[in-house]
Amino acid sequence: MAESPHRAAGRRLQLPLLCLLLQGATAILFAVFVRYNHETDAALWHWGNHSNADNEFYFRYPSFQDVHVMVFVGFGFLMAFLQRYGFSSLGFTFLLAAFALQWSTLIQGFLHARHGGHICVGVESMINADFCAGAVLISFGAVLGKAGPAQLLLLALLETVLFGVNEFVLLSLLGVKDAGGSMTIHTFGAYFGLVLSRVLYRPQLEKSKHRQGSVYHSDLFAMIGTIFLWVFWPSFNSAPTTLGDGQHRTVLHTYYSLTASTLGTFALSALVGEHGRLDMVHIQNAVLAGGVVVGTAGEMMLTPFGALAAGFLAGSVSTLGYKFFTPILEAKFKVQDTCGVHNLHGMPGVLGALLGVLVAGLATHEAYGEGLDSVFPLIAAGQRTASSQAMHQLFGLLVTLMFASVGGGLGGILLRLPFLDSPPDSQCYEDQVYWEVPGELEDEAQGPLRVEEPVTQA
Repeated sequence: MAESPHRAAGRRLQLPLLCLLLQGATAILFAVFVRYNHETDAALWHWGNHSNADNEFYFRYPSFQDVHVMVFVGFGFLMAFLQRYGFSSLGFTFLLAAFALQWSTLIQGFLHARHGGHICVGVESMINADFCAGAVLISFGAVLGKAGPAQLLLLALLETVLFGVNEFVLLSLLGVKDAGGSMTIHTFGAYFGLVLSRVLYRPQLEKSKHRQGSVYHSDLFAMIGTIFLWVFWPSFNSAPTTLGDGQHRTVLHTYYSLTASTLGTFALSALVGEHGRLDMVHIQNAVLAGGVVVGTAGEMMLTPFGALAAGFLAGSVSTLGYKFFTPILEAKFKVQDTCGVHNLHGMPGVLGALLGVLVAGLATHEAYGEGLDSVFPLIAAGQRTASSQAMHQLFGLLVTLMFASVGGGLGGILLRLPFLDSPPDSQCYEDQVYWEVPGELEDEAQGPLRVEEPVTQA
């Protein structure tokens, strides 16, 4: 690849130095603050004379394993649809998630889990860190192909902090219920990414438009990600919920909602498609909207019928979004949403939050019995009415949108710093900018690429 020596030297140093700096800083903070919790510390666990079978590891690890696969395999392959950006989609997903897991352990620990000045970690903190990584990867999807790895690491650095603060405000201060993250993960990640994409708007992106599409094999790779996400999504929504009936109920609701969103997606895709044909973009993404929409209400008494109705609505809305709303976002609002995160995570996330408002407002002692305490402890204790809980749920959505919008704007300003390496407009969505690729890929591109100097964005 032909490029200036200055640009090549900058790329050679920028990412290694940033990786070393971030890893060194997190390692020092881990050494100072992070300790085992009582279920992982040998002395504390055995001092309590517990049975090993009672250790939380055996109840939470299966869910953690599923969530972990979703983050690294599901998200990575889902974003591998671009014809010449597979290395970057998978590789940068790996990089961002690995850093976010460490950094979010610290941020969430400082906010939620400090004991005696220390952050205590175990399998539950690992699940929560994976959730934060999921939000970061959702935002990454909005700017996929348009940002360099150093920029993305700084994005993860900032977004992880704001994710932790938003989650703390909703769950700890407002008492909002959002186990599956319709608000804290999907809505936050999507609108953070959309505002970020708006700030990073590239008016000359048409120069790379020919690379933005998929080819047959890249769509098949993306479907691998879809299937992993679809199969494991019940674990994602239920992982942090109370063991017992709440976790069981969340799995059931997610299971049925996903099936309904799949049928809704196929129906709408054929209905709006040219000559009644299905669009693989719709199938790869909108079938997953059923998992997003029941993230908030999954542990509530939504009912199986409610899960089916919500899933069908989410799948339909997501499909229509890909068909009609994504072009409007770019043409009218200058938001270049590469993966369509607004359709998969944004709109279904907001719908899920509103569904949570509705179901919380209908909560009664008769419907929940003694289980009301595990789902709505403040209502069970008489500190809130159901309508008050519903209003807090709605306020939580507004707070999330505020944090996401402000954070995305700040992130865009940060990523526009002139010394940060980013691909020029003519080389977006191209692996060869940051990766060594096999020779045959250069042949497909009609010879080696000439990388231009980045142009200052208007």
